[in-house]
Amino acid sequence: MSKRNAIVVALLLFIVAAAIVRSNIATGLDSYTYDEAYHAGAGAAYVKTGDFRLNPEQPPLVKLWVGAYVALRGYQLSPYRPLSDKEAERDFVEEDAYVHNDPLVLQSRTRAAMLALNGLLILLFAFSARRLFGDVAAVGSTLFFAIDPTVAAYMPVVMTDLPIALTSGIALLTAAKAFQSWKAADLALAAGGVGLALSAKHSGIITLIAVALVGLGIACLFSKGVGAKVRLLRSAKVAGVVLGGIIVLWGTYGFSYYETPGVAEETFNRKLADKISDVRAPAYRAALSAASRLCLFPRAYTWGMADTIRAGIDGRAIQVLAFGQSYYSKAPFYFFPGIVLAKLPIGLILLCLIGAGLVISRRVPNEFYLPVACLTVFSALFLVFLIRGSTYGGMRHATPLLPIMAVLFGIGTYAAVELRSRILKATAAACVVFALVSAVPQMRPWEYFNELAGGSANGHLYFNDEGVDLSQRAGEAARFYHEELEPKGEVPFLAYFSNDADLKARGMDWVGRDDQRDERRFEAETITGTVMIGANELNEGIWWDVAKPFRNVVPTRRLGNLFIFTGTFERPKAMLARHIFYHTIYSKIYVKEPDLPAAIEGIERSLALDDSCFFVSLELGNQYLAVGNREKALAAYEASLARAPMSDSIYDQLSDQISKLRSGEPDEIPPIRNPGIE
Repeated sequence: MSKRNAIVVALLLFIVAAAIVRSNIATGLDSYTYDEAYHAGAGAAYVKTGDFRLNPEQPPLVKLWVGAYVALRGYQLSPYRPLSDKEAERDFVEEDAYVHNDPLVLQSRTRAAMLALNGLLILLFAFSARRLFGDVAAVGSTLFFAIDPTVAAYMPVVMTDLPIALTSGIALLTAAKAFQSWKAADLALAAGGVGLALSAKHSGIITLIAVALVGLGIACLFSKGVGAKVRLLRSAKVAGVVLGGIIVLWGTYGFSYYETPGVAEETFNRKLADKISDVRAPAYRAALSAASRLCLFPRAYTWGMADTIRAGIDGRAIQVLAFGQSYYSKAPFYFFPGIVLAKLPIGLILLCLIGAGLVISRRVPNEFYLPVACLTVFSALFLVFLIRGSTYGGMRHATPLLPIMAVLFGIGTYAAVELRSRILKATAAACVVFALVSAVPQMRPWEYFNELAGGSANGHLYFNDEGVDLSQRAGEAARFYHEELEPKGEVPFLAYFSNDADLKARGMDWVGRDDQRDERRFEAETITGTVMIGANELNEGIWWDVAKPFRNVVPTRRLGNLFIFTGTFERPKAMLARHIFYHTIYSKIYVKEPDLPAAIEGIERSLALDDSCFFVSLELGNQYLAVGNREKALAAYEASLARAPMSDSIYDQLSDQISKLRSGEPDEIPPIRNPGIE
């Protein structure tokens, strides 16, 4: 290794190591996000049993990586049992994570595993960029990832959002190199990159499509001076990259079509055919059915793809706040470009724009254009899918747009170093310093917004999605309870999206944990005491306006995006109605032995407190349908239709259901899949 190579490699290693240290410190207050224990427990089961029935909604790359480490450290598994629907499966996995294992020790181990994985992927991205753009641009691209607060926030979490961004970037860069050289080694690396992306998240299929489109375009349209035979051979090599990526995906499932080794009968929490039928869009439903018939992917992968399309493309019954305006499920088409610009430090944005301007004005080497074109095609294609889908994930779902920005940042860095322009050098240096000052000191980086979007203190006033909060403040809530409330014997009200199993494992109590004990507090016209509310609850809701009694009250304390109110307030009916509804459906309906009369009673009790939520009435209609009460089922569906969003296909489903009930018998009509439980 030459001296220059040694210096560059050492610098890249240093930047990645600094990113890991910064992330570990900045996220030190964060608890598990809502899904992490579920992913980690499922991954341990994959490694220890070779069975992929649990948590199939995400491909196995991240879960296998984390599961291998925690299994090695003695993770305890319970024997499998039949499970009915996703919530029962989640409870089963999380009982292991939070009860049969030490959850705090588990989190420390999964954090170490994910910091290592994401650090390794950033390094692979850097080396891939270096082969195409040279040393300076590769260092700049790596620096982008080290500075960005979103990357710092996601590095230690057992989720697929950062890995899919990095593996997609690696796949596109290695493919660009392969389609320049057409050498076997480069093609093999590209196939490996595509396989990693497919194995990281189902949106890796978009990466595969982009690689195929770019590869075929270069092979057939942009191969000057070559004959038809060479074009055909190159097209075959592109097909080989695609096929190789799919083979890598199959490898992560042990090359087994069945989720349970040697068992042809399905062992999922819900049948694959039912999952496919849940998808509303006919084209996607047809594609999933074809993939299932042809056994194109492992069965667990197809199951998860159906789940992803149902939530990500069809949309969830969820409220979204975008630019200060509330929406049902989907914000306007400009949401995702807007949220990326709101979440990135301004200094990073400015240097990315400089890099883009240099590319457009053709002031960079010619060899830069192919990889930039590859990333641009992918980013444009990915953005189209984002715009057409649900926006509940916020920046979490937009992370695959980061690689193109990292490369443009790297090109801006390259130009500042290589071009003889003092103004450009000073501007680039100012951008980097501004980004460092804005981003690096940020604790709780998941909550970061740049200064134009209100900053971390006020970003929640304009945006409400999973990029604002995903239950990371659960540990701080429990600590506040133990230090401030428990000594006084006070039990707080809690309106914070968090995992009950996590809170229970931390020894926290709250109103509603014991319904029999707390009955009188549910019925009182006023409440006195402490109320904990998440920032994403504070804005006015389309339904279940939880924070209405507290919206104009100054909080007594704030822990990141967890607000604490103390005093006497009017009865929070929406908060109580929501609690009763979800407690009812998950204890009385979506269980192995449903109790429908008790379920109907609980849902009606929820509606008596607050009837603003359309899918509560929808669920009531389903239960009356199940017990054969046509008139009450019809009335419940009509009430649901009156509040359902006309912009969503659920409105048409309800209309069809009402028409069927008016003309047919209840026992001949299937229920509507409740979008509020997805």
